[in-house]
Amino acid sequence: MNNVNSDFISKKFDACRKAGRAAFVAYVAAGDPDYKASLGVIDSLVAGGIDILELGVPFSDPLADGEANQLAANRAIESGMNARKTLDLARDVRERYPDLPIVLFTYLNPVAYAGDFEEYCRQAVTSGVNAMLPLDMPPEESAAHRMALDKAGLPLVSLVAPTSSPERIKLLAGYASAFVYYVCREGVTGERTDFAEGVAEQVALIRKSSPLPIVVGFGISTPEQVRAAVKSGPDGVVVGSAIVRKVEALSKGQGTLDGIRSFVAGLAAAMKA
Repeated sequence: MNNVNSDFISKKFDACRKAGRAAFVAYVAAGDPDYKASLGVIDSLVAGGIDILELGVPFSDPLADGEANQLAANRAIESGMNARKTLDLARDVRERYPDLPIVLFTYLNPVAYAGDFEEYCRQAVTSGVNAMLPLDMPPEESAAHRMALDKAGLPLVSLVAPTSSPERIKLLAGYASAFVYYVCREGVTGERTDFAEGVAEQVALIRKSSPLPIVVGFGISTPEQVRAAVKSGPDGVVVGSAIVRKVEALSKGQGTLDGIRSFVAGLAAAMKA
């Protein structure tokens, strides 16, 4: 594999570690509520202090996502967004922010089963994407897709569930080439009122299986939850649905880009806890 993208991401985690904080990984749906507004949202995220952007490829049947992300995907699709235009957006983001790692967060259907997956991965790399996080790629059925990613030079983010056995954690972590994403709650994405239990133990277990950075996510939406997540020992913390809700409010004329920036800045400050 071409290690340029892996190095690009690892250097970001290293920089955050040296600064004494966890990396802030922020998720938004590409093209939500539309292409131009989405760029404005991403500008606000960067101004607020995010370190890594997770760009969701809109899909009409996002089974792993809760209501907030489902509605975001619907808004994006209704505005004309698709997998190809997501790469256009990534290219625009890369031109604005040369040092911002971009991770495609996607289901296989729109990027693999709808066309030539390896070619899509190559185009993603050309567009400035640094890694891909496929949500529905079980390791037992992933050989061809992993080979396509490898040939394209697009690093893989592996998902590890709280129900994963030590053996499966070792398998999943071994396939990753960008970082490992620990899903700290069962179920779908969405905001929660508290932080999950037992995360520190799982992070430690994953660390024994992989030298790559580890991030935790799912259900983290407040500064207090971010601080709790940071204490569990990961290299990064993912916030998604809470940001997506702010974008939803923006789409209804009930919020502002500065409001999103301010909200994100509060989360960013908690990464140092």
